Amino acid sequence: MIFDTHAHYTSHHFDSDRHALLQSLPGQGVAGVVDCAVDYATSQQELALAAQYPFVYAALGIHPESLIEEDTSTRLQFGGNWRAELQAIRPLYEHPRAVAVGECGLDYHWPVPKEEQQALFEAQLRCALEMDKPVLVHDREAHADTYAFLKKYRPKGILHCYSGSADDAVWLAKQGMYLGFGGTLTFKNARKAREAAAALPLEAIVLETDCPYMAPEPYRGRRNDSSMILYVAQMLAQIKSISVQEVLRVTQQNAERLFGI
Repeated sequence: MIFDTHAHYTSHHFDSDRHALLQSLPGQGVAGVVDCAVDYATSQQELALAAQYPFVYAALGIHPESLIEEDTSTRLQFGGNWRAELQAIRPLYEHPRAVAVGECGLDYHWPVPKEEQQALFEAQLRCALEMDKPVLVHDREAHADTYAFLKKYRPKGILHCYSGSADDAVWLAKQGMYLGFGGTLTFKNARKAREAAAALPLEAIVLETDCPYMAPEPYRGRRNDSSMILYVAQMLAQIKSISVQEVLRVTQQNAERLFGI
């Protein structure tokens, strides 16, 4: 069975058919989905989805890009005051369907003030440790600083859409992090990701979509959904020289162990 550890079904890309699609996923072999918030508003929406669908769980938090995107509650409701927003999110973690802190992390691709996003990431790492919850970590063009925070706080969680080296993947796994692989693993130019996956034990890997983004081959460029993890599992099975069923079984177990499901 498929367990998608990182999705965004609250995205506007699903507005036309969100509920029809979610209702169809168990019939396509999807056993679990962790849907990820990017701000206070989507944190509330994640809990509503999780309450409606028994296979959906919620990750609540503030994405670094929310500091600059004009349509986020970080800007619209809290005027850019992420500290007040995080305080508003804190009580939501008491909900039994809230299983993780995130999506949080660092993104140096976009012009988000570095000091502010580092402070936000550090605050969410502390929050996760206080509540004994895993973190879902976003790391885009920020490996050195992301790794420094992970070394300092040693959280449990997932480094989502892993794009680092095989050597870094190994020490991150030894520290207790899981590495998340999605559609990019199937891309023709994904040598680095495949080397990292090959270097890791299967027990350190989880599967994800980041849907609606990052659809795997042969659907690259189209809207992604959790059923398409099958193509990622097929690539990982090829890398590991094992069956697709074994990949899905172990990665599902890894996800359920991490999230306490």
